[in-house]
Amino acid sequence: MQIQTEDTPNPNTLKFLPDQPVSPDRAWQFESVNEAEKFSPLGVRLLKILGVTRVFLGSNFISVSKSDDKPWALVRPAVLGALLEHYSAGIPILNDVKEDKQANPDKEFEGDAKQIVVEIKDLLETRVRPAVAQDGGDIIFHDFEEKTGVVWLEMRGACSGCPSSTATLKVGIENMLKHFIPEVTEVRAVEA
Repeated sequence: MQIQTEDTPNPNTLKFLPDQPVSPDRAWQFESVNEAEKFSPLGVRLLKILGVTRVFLGSNFISVSKSDDKPWALVRPAVLGALLEHYSAGIPILNDVKEDKQANPDKEFEGDAKQIVVEIKDLLETRVRPAVAQDGGDIIFHDFEEKTGVVWLEMRGACSGCPSSTATLKVGIENMLKHFIPEVTEVRAVEA
């Protein structure tokens, strides 16, 4: 088994690319062992490594974030070892769980707002999500306020806590959404 490692724009997050799928159906993010226990044996294993603060499971990558006080020289080999052990043992990455506490329940929109939300989600899926996945992250739609035109998005994985995430939201995503959807006036971040 081979696992490539890539830097991300977030200096405290590395992207690990195993030569096998990770979570093809949807992305998962865990920030504690307790949070991961029900959903991901791999998440638990990685979060037990000293210095690891967040694990993000994408379709074909794993983003691991560390605390400021732990150097990658110590954390990276431990993460690689844990990944190799986990895959070699044949342990599932995710548990078969029916209840999903991380799911973002879709709010029901009506009338014009419904069509605007469809357009926002389509732009996020086709233009934004592939770009942020390249950097080891993901973006989740949370809400659209029809009266104010504000779109609420959550940055996850390497994008969460990244120094450039505010610029990504404000300059990149906000400008694109405003260009294609005039009803959008602003993009704001939802804190996880």
